[in-house]
Amino acid sequence: MFSAHSTLSTPHDFDFWRTVYSHGWCALPPFWVDKVRGALSRLLLLEDGSLASCTLSDGKGRLSVQIQSTAKLDKVRKDEIKRQLVECLRLGEDLSAFYAAAKRHPRYRWIPASGAGRLLRAPTVFEDAVKMICTTNCSWSLTEIMVANLIASVGKKFADGLRAFPTPEATAGLSDSFVRKHVRAGYRSPYIIELAERVASGKLDIESWRRSALPTDELFRLVRSVKGIGDYAAGNLLKLLGRYDYLGLDSWVRARFYELHKNGRRVADKTIERHYSRFGKWRGLFFWMEMTRRWADQKFPF
Repeated sequence: MFSAHSTLSTPHDFDFWRTVYSHGWCALPPFWVDKVRGALSRLLLLEDGSLASCTLSDGKGRLSVQIQSTAKLDKVRKDEIKRQLVECLRLGEDLSAFYAAAKRHPRYRWIPASGAGRLLRAPTVFEDAVKMICTTNCSWSLTEIMVANLIASVGKKFADGLRAFPTPEATAGLSDSFVRKHVRAGYRSPYIIELAERVASGKLDIESWRRSALPTDELFRLVRSVKGIGDYAAGNLLKLLGRYDYLGLDSWVRARFYELHKNGRRVADKTIERHYSRFGKWRGLFFWMEMTRRWADQKFPF
């Protein structure tokens, strides 16, 4: 095992814990949060097949990164590790227009003031997409079970029983019966396998989505065309691609909206959509920030 220490510079408007607790990915391996030590860990699979376990802790204007790897940590591997972590934490994303919009609304001025706004994501769109499929039509606890089981089944092994998120190639090799029985993915099983097969074969260039120049409505339709990804999953996956035009409604956020704005009274989805329409292309991010504002203080309460 090889060890090294590194640092990551962070933007002036970045808050580490607001980003970590921005949504549930922090609770899904191969992310882990150590609430006692105040650190986020992530097991990365590098392009050459080596593994690197990274433990990040917050500092002034930078993050401290402790690295353990199965391969020598030369400049090429260190640079790739940094690139992957920058992707996960969205350190290169410019949210200045979003913050300017938030400052115009007293109810939302807490967002730029607290450094909220960046949503934690995986190093790859493939991982984000599989995890998003695993959030559909189920409880959060079942999502945790499915993701953990998939990683345990075909994720590349590191030390201490840790495993990386499976590659498309490894996932594509699974049978529907295996995924149903051992991952417990139910009806999602063929969708996960088909997605992996399309990505592994090169028929679907899913990683290009983060850099896509397509208008957001066209990108939404492209994401939505993947079997197993409906309106909810597509809207939320778009947020992880840096597109915030869609709300991505599910039962939890509906209930939260009813609580915050309607004294618990149920309303139609179009009423929720209309409430945030004034925020234009940022409406999905305003919506998500409001729904999850308390998560950072509660250290992700699920």
